[in-house]
Order: sequence, then structure tokens, then C-alpha cells
Amino acid sequence: MTGNPRDHLDLYKRLLLTWTEKINLIGPEARKNVDEHIAEAVAAAEMLRPAGEVLDFGSGGGLPAIPMAIVSGDARFHLVEADQKKWAFLKHVTRECSLNAVIYGDRLQQALKRFPPGLLFSLVTSRAVGKPEEWVPSMKAHLADGARVALFQSSPETPAMPGFRFNDAVRLPRGEENWLVTLTFHVEHR
Repeated sequence: MTGNPRDHLDLYKRLLLTWTEKINLIGPEARKNVDEHIAEAVAAAEMLRPAGEVLDFGSGGGLPAIPMAIVSGDARFHLVEADQKKWAFLKHVTRECSLNAVIYGDRLQQALKRFPPGLLFSLVTSRAVGKPEEWVPSMKAHLADGARVALFQSSPETPAMPGFRFNDAVRLPRGEENWLVTLTFHVEHR
């Protein structure tokens, strides 16, 4: 990314609000608290320190992935979003903010089949998408040893998953029911 991250965050906010007037990228709560949502994503990036290849699943309107990508110059983000209108927005904002990102207009299972062989993620993020115990294990073949999965969710709880160790649960600044839960992946046998 070239330019000042603050300018790119402001541009992202303007584009997000403008596009949301035409298509439903984010809901009323997120529109009302867009600055807090962006600040929360930046705070998460400071905690997680994304580097290398990063996957965001269910990217929607780009929260938290786009602000995280803006402030994480050592990472290349891969955003997976099945909704065509949201996918188009993500492509547009990625170009406008000169982000090091690849956008996949697909469901996770289809995107996994399209990833280049040998592509391993150091970090996977997702905000309230499905049941983690159903989709996180499907990521194993695409995770580097020690990769982290960061789940933005309403509870500090997450079910145990073979091959993944609970790392931490941190309350995020935006209210009582906003948590960042991290798991660490460990390769036992490949």
C-alpha cells in the first residue's frame, strides 16, 4: 500500500457508507458506529500483527479485513465473500486503497479449491460466520504450523477442535458482547 494509512482508512469509511446507501453492505448498528468498528479492526491488527498470507472468510463489507489490511503492510490479505455485490465492493475498495489483497467471489469450500498449491496462511480471521467448529477444521491443509485463527464473536467461548489450541479471548472495545478469540494450529502429521 502506498500513502498514509489514516487517509486510506478515511477513504474506506467514505466508500463503505456511500456503497451502503445503494446496497446493504453493513447493517444499521455498524453504520451508526462505523468509526468504532474501524477502530476495533485497527486495534485487532495491533494485537494480531498480521504478516505473510492472511485469509478473511465472509468478508462482507470489509470489517475487519479492510482496516486490518490498511495498517498491516507486512501481510497479503485474501478475502473470501460469496455475495456478488459485496465482492464487487471489496474489489473496488482494494483498488482505491492500493491494498495488497486478493478477492475471491466464492464460498469458502470453493475458494479452498482455487487457492494455489502450497499457499499457507499465517492468520485466518472471520467475524461471526457460521459455526467455527464446522469450517475451521477445513482450513488445516492451508495453514502453516503455528497459524492463528482469530474469531470476532459475541462470546469468549469456542468449542475444542482437534489440531487447534485455544490461545486467548480478549474483549474488544465495542460493547460487552464483542470478543476476539484466537486459536493456534499445530501440525501433527502431514
